[in-house]
Amino acid sequence: MKRGHKVKPIPYYTYDDYIQWEGDWELVEGVPYAMAPSALFIHQYIITRLLIQIGQQIENCPERCFVVTDVDWIISESTILRPDVAVLCEEVKDYIKSPPEIIFEIVSKATIEKDENLKFGIYQREKVSSYVLVYPDLKKARIFKLKRNKYEKVIDCTDQKFEFETRGKFSVNFGRLWY
Repeated sequence: MKRGHKVKPIPYYTYDDYIQWEGDWELVEGVPYAMAPSALFIHQYIITRLLIQIGQQIENCPERCFVVTDVDWIISESTILRPDVAVLCEEVKDYIKSPPEIIFEIVSKATIEKDENLKFGIYQREKVSSYVLVYPDLKKARIFKLKRNKYEKVIDCTDQKFEFETRGKFSVNFGRLWY
């Protein structure tokens, strides 16, 4: 560092700051991350296909389960994420405030680093029971299950059906996701 050069502190933001911002953001340990512009068609298509498949199966779930997209998960005052698709088995008032049962992230070139590393670590730490990374370009999904507080890869799915074991059981036919 040059003599006389002052170190600029890294700003630290909280939920109170976050709710005032325009546009789409996620907040990770006080650091804001701008979300990519409107998702590509394939991204939205896969989300819709997941919502339809899962929603139809858990509609009458005795555990009162839900499948949602684009809802903030307030993990702490300084960490707010917005999973692409989340399966919840509890009532939610305005925002998600406890770990979803399962999270699906649709991976793109713009989000690969965040989805495979940053969110992977946070979801694991927060004990999301299953995490699914969906790769539209590869027509593949990677399914991870939390075992002993660590994610273990269960399977790479391309066109098969996979049954998720949560409080609300359902399966996803991955062959029906691809455009």
